[in-house]
Amino acid sequence: MPTVGDIGERGIIERMLKHITPMPDMPIPFWDDVMALSLGDGKAAVFNTDMLVWSTDIPPGMNHYQAARKAVVMNYSDLAAKGVQPQVFLSNLGLPRYTSIDHVEEMAKGFEAGVREYNSFVIGGDTNEAPDIIISGVAFGVAQKSTLIKRMGAKPGDILCTTAPFGDTASAFKILLENHKVPLKIRDKILESVYLPKARVKEGIALAKSGTTTSSMDSSDGLAISLYDLSRSSSVGFKVENLPITQEARTFAEIHGINPDNLALYGGEEYELVFTIDPARIDDANSALRKVGCILQVLGKATKKKDIILISGGIEKPIQRDGWDHFTGTS
Repeated sequence: MPTVGDIGERGIIERMLKHITPMPDMPIPFWDDVMALSLGDGKAAVFNTDMLVWSTDIPPGMNHYQAARKAVVMNYSDLAAKGVQPQVFLSNLGLPRYTSIDHVEEMAKGFEAGVREYNSFVIGGDTNEAPDIIISGVAFGVAQKSTLIKRMGAKPGDILCTTAPFGDTASAFKILLENHKVPLKIRDKILESVYLPKARVKEGIALAKSGTTTSSMDSSDGLAISLYDLSRSSSVGFKVENLPITQEARTFAEIHGINPDNLALYGGEEYELVFTIDPARIDDANSALRKVGCILQVLGKATKKKDIILISGGIEKPIQRDGWDHFTGTS
């Protein structure tokens, strides 16, 4: 009999959905970043929930304030990918009874810092005893159904884009978990990507308002997995002709003899948006993002053939379906 470790997170979801009745007229289908409920008058209530378990999800060196703030960011990132402004956050804590009250107060400060950064509020939550610290959140916002950007919707020929270069978080995990050494200035910048991540809320809303975007999701499980998830939902493939990589990740890769492409593709927890644009509207999308301080990064294009390919040095290479999975512990 298979276990959850055998089939992984997406396999678990697949098995569970066999026993779940889809709600009629769901504004957002299963297998998307968020859940939604129709409110009438063309509006939808949009929700997301995500959690962190201290022993499996918190990297070395991350403090309680940073972990709680990250719980906000990871939930808000999924709303951002749909073009939704988060309005409120519910903070839920599972706590061993020996947990220091100072740590609990630091987590409260982290929740507060996270929500205020995105012009929203904590309005409540729950606490309970648990064998490990569990930080779980629920994000909520309201949006026009017509502006929601789903994972499904990309068409062959659409331009594949993202909001920033990749590679810092994969480098950070090699520093934290594999003891790779780098100069202090580079180390601090790389580690900041893990300890103080950002959700692309302004960018997602700008794309939604521009009406240019045919599909979108966040890259929290890694760029490669995100491409496979978009491919599954939209029934297209992708050719990645340009892989944007941070200068810090390139330097890290050079120091340690690592292929920088792998750092960009198979990291995770970067919370960038990965999306497709109608090719006739690429200038409009670029203009919308520039107004909120973001430079659009073109990755490639969607294809009719469902392969997911990286073109590097003129050579086509398949991108492997690898990324972070909570249950297999692989990335």
